[in-house]
Amino acid sequence: MIIDCRIYTFKPGTVPQFIALFEADGMTVQKRILGNFIGMYRHETGPINQIIHMWGYDSVAERERRRGECAADPEFLAYAKKARELIVEQDVRIIIPTAGSPDHSKQR
Repeated sequence: MIIDCRIYTFKPGTVPQFIALFEADGMTVQKRILGNFIGMYRHETGPINQIIHMWGYDSVAERERRRGECAADPEFLAYAKKARELIVEQDVRIIIPTAGSPDHSKQR
């Protein structure tokens, strides 16, 4: 399994607004299309204007296919347009677990 780790930096003070938007408009469509939602996290200290999303995939090819479906979905596009207004920076990383890591693919 690979993990798509997305770190978003938001305009100061807009993290609560983004979380509400994600829960109302973004979570359902993304879970439907992307599948294995590992979680959304925020910092308690450090860069407090950031949110981290993690999504699990069986392979890079599966990630590309599902991300492509998401990018073509009207419901997702409407959500993304609203979310982009709050985002200052986006950092996307593909994380590959080591042999001793827990198997998150069972969370699907």
